[in-house]
Amino acid sequence: MFPLVKSALNRLQVRSIQQTMARQSHQKRTPDFHDKYGNAVLASGATFCIVTWTYVATQVGIEWNLSPVGRVTPKEWRNQ
Repeated sequence: MFPLVKSALNRLQVRSIQQTMARQSHQKRTPDFHDKYGNAVLASGATFCIVTWTYVATQVGIEWNLSPVGRVTPKEWRNQ
């Protein structure tokens, strides 16, 4: 019984998907905001982030706490 039910459900799902696609293909859809400006907004946002982080990393003067190897010498032990 299980294979029969499974095949019936698969056929039902395939038909509903085909009907949905047929319905969508017949509709004339006007471009919305995302279709018109989506790529421009994405590109400008990425450019803004890259420029901002480049400025922060190079010009603000943040000490990035890089590795102290070779710059720090250990202090001598004091006996008490």
